[in-house]
Amino acid sequence: MSFIFGGGDKIKGTLVLMQKNVLDINSLTDPAKILDGALGGFGSILDTLTSFLGNSVLLQLISSTKPLTSGEGKLGKETYLKQAITNLPTLGDKQTAFSIEFEYDSSFGIPGAFKIKNYMSNEFYLVSLTLDDIPNLGTIHFVCNSWIYNAKNYQTDRIFFANNTFVTSETPPPLVYYRQLELKTLRGNGTGERQEWDRIYDYDVYNDLGEPDKGESYARPILGRSSDHPYPRRGRTGRKPTATDPNSESRGNSVYIPRDEAFGHLKSSDFLVYGLKSVSQDVIPLLQSVFDINFTPTEFDSFDDVFDLYEGGIKLPTDIISKISPLPVISEIFRTDGEEVLKFPPPKVIQVSKSAWMTDEEFGREILAGVNPGLIRSLQEFPPKSKLDSAIYGDHTSTITKEQIELNLEGFSTLDEAIQNKKLFLLEHHDTIIPYLRLINSTSTKAYASRTILFLKSDGTLKPLAIELSLPHPQGDQFGVVSNVYLPAIEGVEATIWLLAKAYVIVNDSCFHQLVSHWLHTHAVVEPFVIATNRQLSVLHPIYKLLHPHYRDTMNINALARQSLVNADGIIEKTFLWGGYAMEISSKVYKDWVFTDQALPADLIKRGIAVEDSTSPHGLRLVIEDYPYAVDGLDIWDAIKTWVQDYVSIYYITDDKIQQDSELQSWWKEVVEVGHGDKKGEPWWPKLQTRQDLIHVSSIIIWSASALHAAVNFGQYPYGGFILNRPTLSRRLMPEKGTTEYDELATNPQKAYLKTITPKLQTLIDLSVIEILSRHASDEYYLGQRDSAEYWTSDTNALAAFKKFGKTLAEIEGQLILRNNNESLRNRVGPVSMPYTLLYPSSEEGLTFRGIPNSISI
Repeated sequence: MSFIFGGGDKIKGTLVLMQKNVLDINSLTDPAKILDGALGGFGSILDTLTSFLGNSVLLQLISSTKPLTSGEGKLGKETYLKQAITNLPTLGDKQTAFSIEFEYDSSFGIPGAFKIKNYMSNEFYLVSLTLDDIPNLGTIHFVCNSWIYNAKNYQTDRIFFANNTFVTSETPPPLVYYRQLELKTLRGNGTGERQEWDRIYDYDVYNDLGEPDKGESYARPILGRSSDHPYPRRGRTGRKPTATDPNSESRGNSVYIPRDEAFGHLKSSDFLVYGLKSVSQDVIPLLQSVFDINFTPTEFDSFDDVFDLYEGGIKLPTDIISKISPLPVISEIFRTDGEEVLKFPPPKVIQVSKSAWMTDEEFGREILAGVNPGLIRSLQEFPPKSKLDSAIYGDHTSTITKEQIELNLEGFSTLDEAIQNKKLFLLEHHDTIIPYLRLINSTSTKAYASRTILFLKSDGTLKPLAIELSLPHPQGDQFGVVSNVYLPAIEGVEATIWLLAKAYVIVNDSCFHQLVSHWLHTHAVVEPFVIATNRQLSVLHPIYKLLHPHYRDTMNINALARQSLVNADGIIEKTFLWGGYAMEISSKVYKDWVFTDQALPADLIKRGIAVEDSTSPHGLRLVIEDYPYAVDGLDIWDAIKTWVQDYVSIYYITDDKIQQDSELQSWWKEVVEVGHGDKKGEPWWPKLQTRQDLIHVSSIIIWSASALHAAVNFGQYPYGGFILNRPTLSRRLMPEKGTTEYDELATNPQKAYLKTITPKLQTLIDLSVIEILSRHASDEYYLGQRDSAEYWTSDTNALAAFKKFGKTLAEIEGQLILRNNNESLRNRVGPVSMPYTLLYPSSEEGLTFRGIPNSISI
């Protein structure tokens, strides 16, 4: 496209947008509206598009080089869209391009931003604006990706900037006012209830988990702004308080998040996210009705009954599945053969062998390469001790003896010798659960605090040596605990008891994984960074451009989690051991959270799994050399940090520029003092005074939102989809000699195991949810990729550095494949023949057990 000279010059451009889809996301949770919307919406699309030919969408360019007398950039003449370039859109996610012309003369200078107003009743999604043949410059790209509502809904004009990048002090003077105005708009004034079209990012505590108006059993502690219950902040909605508790926020069918944090047009990610809502609102009540009226047994009778979930299915009453939901993701998950049979896909852990999950080697391998691989630590003192306050809880020193451990120390004569050679390791679920164990065991669930000691064998695998199971002392907490120690066995009743002991450990691990490793350490701790970045860093800021891809969908899925997953009587409370204390326990763990320990090298060193060694790859020597999560993770961590260093070095030549960047300093101050305000006094927070500080901070954020989340999320169904392998509940204590339950260990060990772990209804709910959580959407962007890949910045140096990052990740993936083919690395595949692929950077759509998305999108 070119300029038209004579009679006034013109800039020609192309505006790309998407109409509000008639299958709006608000209708996706109301199946009755889907068909009606599809039939009735097509005409409205035609009407709306026809209105574009009138004066419905107005644009106005803003100069980046020519200021008005007041200092802000000169405004061009108001211009309206003229005509569509392509055919009219049909139903679905389809973009439409419109031509537009702006009057122009040389006194206007170079466009650096534009205003847009929508005078239609419906919103639309603005994708981009491209201006062509700008004199002495060429093409200017504006990457928008934002919903535009009717202009009357906004107190300030919607403004979009060209894809240039400026640290705060280097902003072209005519754009400074608009840069500051946009940030002020995004911060809001902290009052009022947020509306659908709002774009305000603000903070609140977790005061919307309970529903006290429904009764005392639905009340939950407020998490955040409390020394007893500290927590990261979540996005503020401004909803009214409950009638019962003025400090608790009322709940509804939806949760406000800034409009651009939710897509709202028909995309695969919407199906995944709202599939969860459908499970909560539709699937669970129907499944409960099936069990309540005894159409199907409430217990699994044998391991074969569990395998029937994947091979034969569970017979359900007429029309049950058809009532669940017409959403495609739900229809796919709840597969049926036409005879109302509920059937799930076989999890990877049993695709090769149906029994390998029971072996001690696989138990040890999954601690290193399973869904919760970041908890094991080196055993450095014996016996293990507790950090609980002994004045309150008494003595919790482990009762495991040296003699019990020394029975199986291959090649070592004493326990002390094994410790000195870093051959002993501890998986501990003791201090976290003990303060709540008496309460938990007062319900229908029955559980233990656990300690597991493992030995690193000469072949690189971990062998469990002893499991200690502890209960609160019957005379009171101050008397400590009552503990029993269980040792490996392969025959008779002792073998079943050992299998049960491992199950109690895994139940604890499943809870810790879901509420801490997965929810707290990725979802919850990242949300304050999402909010602060949008409030304090302009879209023009280099660090905004660096971090923004790693925030996609996070507020969306977190809001949904508070609505359906981690809320009172939600899915987590129904199906996991911690029950109604789940989020409260996670807040206790947050007391010990350290931001800098989220960096993988620091985490490994803190757990005694690695030591600094300049001669080793990444400067660390792993104590367990064949530790798939750590080995692969360090490759990914190093690639992320190198990319961040390359990028930051483009914009910050000296440390002084870090200290003088007002937006950057405001961002970090707000993260520490507000977003993670309950931890603001901690000495470990980086000061953000140097380039290395910024590189380290940014690397941790990206790692947490991408690779760490991938490692603990996308293995949920492959491992946990087989409930025998990763039970989430225990319902009775270890059988004692002389009881009928003990006799059953000999006569029907499978039945005894099944009576102890997660029952059938909770298993079906678990599988329904974790299959959704373990899936990739078709519109996912993976590490090394990003939306608007060519145009997210105009800086060629940044584009080159990002391309280098993508190439590095592709090379790493090739190395990971080679590792998985190395038969000497036994922890990478294990007895279940399940290669460790969770940290492969790339993936396809679906249930793939691989891939690192940029962000916490599910």
